[in-house]
Amino acid sequence: MEKTKHFLVVDDDQDIRQLLSNFLAQHNYQVSTACNGEEMLSSLQEQQFDLIILDIMMPGMDGFELCRQVRQHSHVPIIMLTASGEESDRIVGLELGADDYIAKPFSPRELLARAKAILRRVDQPTEHKFASDHVIYEFSGWRLDMGRRRLLAPDDVEISLSAGEYELLVALIEHPGRVMTRDNLLDITRNREAGPFDRSIDVQISRIRQKIEENPKSPQLIKTVRGGGYIFSCTVKRL
Repeated sequence: MEKTKHFLVVDDDQDIRQLLSNFLAQHNYQVSTACNGEEMLSSLQEQQFDLIILDIMMPGMDGFELCRQVRQHSHVPIIMLTASGEESDRIVGLELGADDYIAKPFSPRELLARAKAILRRVDQPTEHKFASDHVIYEFSGWRLDMGRRRLLAPDDVEISLSAGEYELLVALIEHPGRVMTRDNLLDITRNREAGPFDRSIDVQISRIRQKIEENPKSPQLIKTVRGGGYIFSCTVKRL
């Protein structure tokens, strides 16, 4: 039997915590809540979670600081709750390693759909896991181990990737030499289309470049195609 997924909802608004707790429980998820950063960090020390739903605007430590702290030692997926219309909040959250965001006020059903999409990516179907257990992609001295979800630099140092960054890099590596639009990449990694002001793909591409490019300002592996999207421009070997 599949283990019940455990979510941590972090928001200083009691009504939102209660709403999401009840809604997610109705869909067979285990839910814990925290009203501030101190409670969240304490919960993370005591339990393991499959996904964190994290509000940005909270007293004391805000969501940005909490996301930064989590990413120092964990790859647990994070969905950030942002103020409506605040694109800057979304960009900063993604730059800090959040996997997705949703603006307040939001539909619990849309939030659940986003959460399910992330969990599907993290917990691939069993048959796909078996198929990719021994697949390693090699490019420019780098190795991406699909079975272990590990990215190794040419000097064998493991490079940390969030769930969103990992899936985006896989999407590019599996389509080398092909121009991938933002819509292509969002559809593959998040099962949705880009909005007119959606810069999430651009932000995560920038984060990946910081980690794998010798000179992120003049990228040689992931190149921008003006008006088109991105292209993974080096040779990829499947080992």
